[in-house]
Amino acid sequence: MFDIIERRLRGKGVVTEPLNVLQGMGHAKAPMASKKCDLCGLCVPACPTSAIITDGDWQVDAGRCLWCGDCQSACPKDAISFSRDCPAVTDRSALVLKRNSPATGRPLLNEEMRKVLGSSLSIREVDAGSCNGCEVEVNNLSNPFYDLDRFGIKIVASPRHADMLLVTGPVTRNMEGALMKTYLAAAEPKLVVALGTCAISGCPFGGSYAAGSGVSDVLPITLFIPGCPPSPWSVILALLEALGRQ
Repeated sequence: MFDIIERRLRGKGVVTEPLNVLQGMGHAKAPMASKKCDLCGLCVPACPTSAIITDGDWQVDAGRCLWCGDCQSACPKDAISFSRDCPAVTDRSALVLKRNSPATGRPLLNEEMRKVLGSSLSIREVDAGSCNGCEVEVNNLSNPFYDLDRFGIKIVASPRHADMLLVTGPVTRNMEGALMKTYLAAAEPKLVVALGTCAISGCPFGGSYAAGSGVSDVLPITLFIPGCPPSPWSVILALLEALGRQ
């Protein structure tokens, strides 16, 4: 951080870390079972959102995971650790992580969208009933340490000025109408990001009398950013990868 401040004070312009540096610290680490796992299944009932499956092989749905660590505590063989890279994805099914499956590729937007956006991106954040954990991290994006603006990405006050909606929360019944109005007011191409577990699947509040099961019940999703909540680095990295930045 001090190195970045020094370079700015010396008049060297906007300073941004290379993408490979961000990739080293930004991707969320999801739980994953090691070879010591014998599929005993004791971690399954311990998971509060039923994100773990041990049928045939150990796998976890990072779109439902709360990153609570209860699966680790329940494992008698100490076979579960938060070791699996879990980047943002454009396909919801890619958030189901398996022990022997390859890592997910970069969540690249299509070429037409990237041409429209160019090197900048304006975001309108929408709280659709979250616990505010994700909002804390979104607010941190604008502080001097993370400084989202230096990447040409900014958070705007109106959906009419936004290229992308960053939605948090499971979409409560009372917020559904407001979210739809915000989406209709947004400029084309109307990109929508589901940020955090609640926005992706509704967990642990989804499917109740008061809330839906995530943003995809209401709007088409462009990008899923996993985490509970995602760190600011995870959010920045997801946006840069989606824009095709190097």
